[in-house]
Amino acid sequence: MPMLARPVSSQTPDDETTHFGYKTIKREDKEKMVGGVFSSVASNYDLMNDVMSMGVHRLWKNHFINRLDAGMRPGSNRPLDFLDVAGGTGDIAFGLLEHAEKRFNDRASTMTIADINPDMLREGELRYQSTKWNDGSDRVNFLVQNGETMDQIEDNSKDVYTIAFGIRNFTNIQAGLDTAYRILRPGGIFACLEFSQVDNAAIDYIYQAYSFSLLPLMGQLIANDRDSYQYLVESIRKFPKQEEFKGMIEKAGFYVPEKGYENLTFGVASIHIGVKL
Repeated sequence: MPMLARPVSSQTPDDETTHFGYKTIKREDKEKMVGGVFSSVASNYDLMNDVMSMGVHRLWKNHFINRLDAGMRPGSNRPLDFLDVAGGTGDIAFGLLEHAEKRFNDRASTMTIADINPDMLREGELRYQSTKWNDGSDRVNFLVQNGETMDQIEDNSKDVYTIAFGIRNFTNIQAGLDTAYRILRPGGIFACLEFSQVDNAAIDYIYQAYSFSLLPLMGQLIANDRDSYQYLVESIRKFPKQEEFKGMIEKAGFYVPEKGYENLTFGVASIHIGVKL
């Protein structure tokens, strides 16, 4: 049985083109095309992630939140300002607020949930209506924003920037990282959870076979949407490997502590951390 083909990383698009999965398209078209994918899957987003990760994404997200361990410490002179980018359905944002309250009795820190896709953001707003944070305090705000520019977010205004399973869909990932650096205060934390690259050949073979053969089929059977799942699988394979992405975070200006990333489930996903000094 032949090995499944892996995209060649040296075949990078020029300044006028980019990739949409394995397709080369005009850069100006990607935002609209990615928007179409996420508008299509918005109502089934958690189901989609359950299918793509066999439910493990929920454990990854809990670990991500616990590792950040973010919240206003007792004796602090001000609440934290969180920003969750590509935050759509709100699961990371609400998880961070819950952790801050339980761990540090923090009921004051604010959360901005930003997403370029209004349909995804609407799902988060609907969920918010039934949460305890919908108490009239305006601690939680929703904002339609392009993560590469964030033109409604001021410089040096946020303490924690999180993005989970979203940055690989940016047209210009480096621009998104540069923007994250701009809007964080000195001492602020950039934290990214993203599908990544498995470094064990045997496990990678099984993972590729599952991804390319089964996921689009399951998307067709479960959500009647094969094309969106096909793109999402391809977007994972096109995302930079761990060391390359670490270098991009450093290029944006962040200090990357220790190894710089933590592989989860043999590298199927990774957590990347950067600090703005």
